[in-house]
Amino acid sequence: MNRGPSGGSAPAPIALPGDPPGGRRAAVIWGIGVSVYFVAVIFRTSLGVAGLDAVERFDVSASALSTFSIVQLLVYAGMQIPVGLLVDRLGAKKVLALGAALFTLGQLGFALAPSYGTALAARALLGCGDAMTFISVLRLGSRWFPARRGPLVGQVAALFGMLGNLVSTMVLARLLHDYGWVTTFAGSSVAGAVVLVLVVCFLKDHPEGHEPPPVRPERGRSSGGSFVRQQVVDSWREPGTRLGMWVHFTTQFPAMVFMLLWGLPFLVEAQGLSRETAGSLLTLVVLVSMVVGLVYGQVIARHHAARLPLALGTVAFTALAWGATIAHPGDRAPLWLLVTLCVVLGACGPASMIGFDFARPANPPQRQGTASGIVNIGGFTASMTTLLAIGLLLDATGGSYPIAFSCVFVLEALGVAQILRLRGRTARLERERLVASKVEVVHVPA
Repeated sequence: MNRGPSGGSAPAPIALPGDPPGGRRAAVIWGIGVSVYFVAVIFRTSLGVAGLDAVERFDVSASALSTFSIVQLLVYAGMQIPVGLLVDRLGAKKVLALGAALFTLGQLGFALAPSYGTALAARALLGCGDAMTFISVLRLGSRWFPARRGPLVGQVAALFGMLGNLVSTMVLARLLHDYGWVTTFAGSSVAGAVVLVLVVCFLKDHPEGHEPPPVRPERGRSSGGSFVRQQVVDSWREPGTRLGMWVHFTTQFPAMVFMLLWGLPFLVEAQGLSRETAGSLLTLVVLVSMVVGLVYGQVIARHHAARLPLALGTVAFTALAWGATIAHPGDRAPLWLLVTLCVVLGACGPASMIGFDFARPANPPQRQGTASGIVNIGGFTASMTTLLAIGLLLDATGGSYPIAFSCVFVLEALGVAQILRLRGRTARLERERLVASKVEVVHVPA
């Protein structure tokens, strides 16, 4: 028997009536949605390999540089609940098309921005479009694949996001070196236009015969703004939603901060590595994430009891490797320790996906988008907070990375405390719903 997060029974995947069949066509349609997310991640992480170039181009300080990513993530995090509501109401196709249009304009605007302020506005637009991709892809997967495939489908989607990160660290970095700022960023925006055309021409929200029930207010509740509020309130009241958010909060942000902005400056400026070696280490993070994502997805699909141990184990190893690196005596950590840090950071992204595996069974289909939006806020809020804190601490300490990077432990401690607080009630409700689901499948009304 599977065990829940606190040792009790956990919900095994159940084939419910009307479960989508999956298959080759589902993979093709879902692949179009994933391609949008893939391009969005390329654009999102492109600043990670251009941080030093941005400092020179716009003549800004460390805290001002971090503002680029903070604004982008602030918009991203702030859009999660509205995007979840939009996906529940309009479907994935319309939201993905709008997102692709916005992040393409944002990337092009960043390429041509004549000033720091204009570049900030472009990153905000990019963050708005980026915010519409991942939740839509999760919704698309739940509409085209059986529920038992949910954990693996989510991890594979994240894997393609890691591939986008890999393109940033390997391809965009080289293009930036060879062709310069405008050509690299403007040229990459063409990929956004391509996926937009694919979405508009070929994407479908669901297979024929598997139309979702319309999202309507429950009896006694009005429509409009009050219904929207009720969707958010009902999702938030579920302990599984909140547990998923804190798992995402605690696991994602160390790797996000490292890859999105501060990894390259830390490795080059503080550790004395060449840009090529630093880029190879960032690539290692991505490659490890791809492998770990597949492993985590397979394990959780078979054993839901593994969700919390995998998440908390990832947090523990991350804290250990992070602390050992910044506390190493001497001016620079040995290369083997930096490699170890990057390997451990590679597990952070896959571990953050576990948050959605807590929220999914806690919410009915008509709230999946809203619940996913709440979960997705977690990691990006932590990332945004840490990006700002590191920038401010670097300016205040004259560039002391050990002091600046120590702020990671504060957020990890907060997240772990909340996870431990919510795990018991989440496990109890999952056990109750498992029993109810089995009864419903066996006793189908005549």
